[in-house]
Amino acid sequence: MSCDNLTLHTDKYQINMMYAHWFNGSMDRKAVFEAYFRKLPFGNGYAVFAGLQRIVEYIQHLRFDEASIRYLAEQEENYDPAFLEKLRQFRFTGSLWSVEEGSLVFPNEPLIRVEASVFEAQLLETAILNFMNYQTLVATKASRIRQVAPDDVLMEFGTRRAQEADAAVWGARATYIAGFDATSNMRAGMMFGIPTKGTHAHAWVQGHDSEEEAFRKFSAALPDQVTLLVDTYDTIKSGVPHAIETAKWLQSQGKRMRAIRLDSGDLAYLSKTARAMLDEAGLQDVQIVASNDLDENIIFNLKAQGARIDSWGVGTKLITAADQPALGGVYKLVAREREDGFIPVIKISGNPEKVTTPGIKDVYRIVNRETNKAMADYIALTDEDDVQQGKPLKLFDPVHTYISKTVEQYEAQPMLRPIFVNGKQVYELPALETIRKHHRKQLTLFWPEYLRKLNPEVYPVNLSPEAWYQKMSLIRIRKHKE
Repeated sequence: MSCDNLTLHTDKYQINMMYAHWFNGSMDRKAVFEAYFRKLPFGNGYAVFAGLQRIVEYIQHLRFDEASIRYLAEQEENYDPAFLEKLRQFRFTGSLWSVEEGSLVFPNEPLIRVEASVFEAQLLETAILNFMNYQTLVATKASRIRQVAPDDVLMEFGTRRAQEADAAVWGARATYIAGFDATSNMRAGMMFGIPTKGTHAHAWVQGHDSEEEAFRKFSAALPDQVTLLVDTYDTIKSGVPHAIETAKWLQSQGKRMRAIRLDSGDLAYLSKTARAMLDEAGLQDVQIVASNDLDENIIFNLKAQGARIDSWGVGTKLITAADQPALGGVYKLVAREREDGFIPVIKISGNPEKVTTPGIKDVYRIVNRETNKAMADYIALTDEDDVQQGKPLKLFDPVHTYISKTVEQYEAQPMLRPIFVNGKQVYELPALETIRKHHRKQLTLFWPEYLRKLNPEVYPVNLSPEAWYQKMSLIRIRKHKE
């Protein structure tokens, strides 16, 4: 059965809550939800926001088709047919604000804000988190790898180990946003315009009587794109010598070999030895590509050992974010409509990090005008205007409130952009190259101490005094009621 419609790409409890709101006559009440994450992945100093294009396309096509309605009619809840008829008319008529893709983001700040009827806002939760969590996680992993290999060619090789087809293509896109140069996935290349790269498999070598024959025939077929995998039998004793022979043959044809690829063994030793052999043969322009379960930690260590590797094919550990396979982003109600307008709401938890920050909020990046470096992110209620007017701001740690400072000479960059207003898309999705440039520009706003791979400095995310006092007040009120 084909199921290209993503409207039911949701958890069942969303449908049940929608039904309960419809049943009780509260479905049209407005609500405000915020999506954010609580903890940075991989012990990194920042995350890279991604997933907005997928979210926008999902909302654009949000319709309960007849197949979806028939399926819901079969559920054990025995939904009222009038409710199902209401779903046939469903369209997103609310508003959505979001951080732009490629932006550097931090814990506990709103990345997406949804203001809509509770009926609509509730349906969006699962898909928004699914798209945001995965793509932000992979983009952050890719950025970590780019940080340790700033000048090398990085290729995403993860398709065969990704969690299904959608993860492979959208994961490839996320890596490209964060600085990778190419992908092996042809579908991702076609969908998004990402450059594609590939060599050949061990099976190509095994499928011939000799390594020399395999290399020669591959080179004859693709004389302008020759990268040879040299570790099928013995990298140093046969693979590299046969690659050198093939390179000399190509030269006699007026062509040149681009690279050799190492996919196993001691990559530091093999790359240094192979480099010396290639150089001795006068093939200084032939590069060395490495693959084999790489990540930022292995690449960092290989570079520390003096590995002579020019390009890196990174697969499994990148596309699956192997050392932290989930971001943990959440979607929380922060305000709801009553007769007299919106009121802030809070979630209290025995885990302090799970206590939400109530109220409808904006996020600003506070940039020092003298250094042009970010000092902090500032979360303020939407009806505050101090930051917009450039008034002095008190920045204080929301946990250790005695740690504070006042800033005056700053630029406040709004982080949340309107994407949909009253159901209409008002944000033009940028080209992928534009997103990549935005990401690179974002990196220049931060001191290296926040970006480093090991023990990064914690970047401040501050609440405005008004937002902080409102949170403390609601905590006291809720505790008193309990």
